[in-house]
Amino acid sequence: MSGLKLFRTDTTNGGVTEVAPRLAEVEADVQGLVEAHMETLLGVRFLASEYGTGPVHGGRIDSLGLDENGSPVIVEYKRGVDAGVINQGLFYLAWLMDHRSEFEHLVRDRLGVTAASQVLWGGPRLICIAGDFTRYDVHAVREHRRSIDLVRYRLFGSDLLGLETVAPVSSAAQAPRRARRQAVARAAADVQGAPMVELANAVDEALLGLGEGVNRVERKQYRAYQRLRNFACLCPPQRSKLLVYLKVDPKDIDLVPGFTRDVSGLGHHGTGDLEVQLRTLRDVERAQGLFRASYAAA
Repeated sequence: MSGLKLFRTDTTNGGVTEVAPRLAEVEADVQGLVEAHMETLLGVRFLASEYGTGPVHGGRIDSLGLDENGSPVIVEYKRGVDAGVINQGLFYLAWLMDHRSEFEHLVRDRLGVTAASQVLWGGPRLICIAGDFTRYDVHAVREHRRSIDLVRYRLFGSDLLGLETVAPVSSAAQAPRRARRQAVARAAADVQGAPMVELANAVDEALLGLGEGVNRVERKQYRAYQRLRNFACLCPPQRSKLLVYLKVDPKDIDLVPGFTRDVSGLGHHGTGDLEVQLRTLRDVERAQGLFRASYAAA
């Protein structure tokens, strides 16, 4: 984002005008904007703002939320560059892990009993949104074993907001690629046996290989692949196929019977309105363009 230039085109006169990037006047402006549109911007359902951690800790968490996979999320904001934002967020993340029942009670009050019963404590997340980050910040999150996203923001003109993921890191991403392949192979073999192992490995490699910072989240009903938001959900193997759900608008592509299906408005595990049915390695190759489109959209 620091190197991004945005221009407004004038179709009448054929000219262009640069829209200068700027920081918010105060930190609260960024927080208010993100909290009002948190699900659209981050894929996180908003729970609470300025949440007090009690007299012992004596702090206030900027924003609390629950992501698409049920993982608890803490969001901390800084107007510009602040070396303390990561340590502050990690402090609150430790508090959250020690107060699980309190968080689940909050989820139950705001989102209902079902959401509270599905909170995924294996991968709580910290999202830091700031004007910029130092190289020391980037190094720190890469050395840490928590799921941390550094997100740089910029305001353009009076009505444009830009978000750029600087250094997404997750504990799942730290695992060696070979170990991840073996885990996928075991899961496929447990469900349907050897015929699905090679196909599951190929899908896993294709999705993880789309770019840096891809986080894989394991749920009982599906496996999510995410950047800041989910871009793909892989369901457990069926007898002869794998189902992948993508964040691609089905109206933007030519649907192919037996390969792609519009599931918007239909109940299914995971997130995404486009269902891709994979039966062979050739199907995985056919789906690469759809995988990339969904990854880019996230």
